[in-house]
Amino acid sequence: MEPFARLARELKKAKVRFVLIGVAGADYYARSAGLLFTTQDWDLFLPPDPGNALRAWKACEAAGLGLWLGDEPLGRPLDRFLAEQVVSRRALVRGESGELQIDLTLVMEGFEFEEVWRQRRLFKVERVEIPVARLSHIVASKAAAGRPKDHLFLATHEEALRSLLRHAPRAGGRRPKKPRRS
Repeated sequence: MEPFARLARELKKAKVRFVLIGVAGADYYARSAGLLFTTQDWDLFLPPDPGNALRAWKACEAAGLGLWLGDEPLGRPLDRFLAEQVVSRRALVRGESGELQIDLTLVMEGFEFEEVWRQRRLFKVERVEIPVARLSHIVASKAAAGRPKDHLFLATHEEALRSLLRHAPRAGGRRPKKPRRS
């Protein structure tokens, strides 16, 4: 099983609410391998809920990922108190293994979690449903973030993104399958 699908299965088993965002999320809308974008990591947007964050961390560990807060391992014990501190600061927790890097973020520039959650699309990979933010939300968030790397991504892939946005499934549309990553 591909590493991200294995993690998504663990997250689902733990009843973690998350939405895939960022470049990895945009890839799910690609209609061909030629439209896939390059990214080093997967960004998972979580609600500001300590219980959900704690379940996400435990699912990540069950999938073989080490957890980091900045340059330090995430504190121990993994408990409600730690989750409350991380959530109150909207801190980013990173999960890493030899095969996979993920960011567990509580922030998506320009959006609140519940809005993105309500309008998410579901894609199936190896029989695991992956909740993905709408492509229009991903693009708008990257534009609003104002980071040089986001502006570069949007400028470099402007035509491909326009094409994908024109053909992105509408609300209530079918659930497309994700093309395989190389």
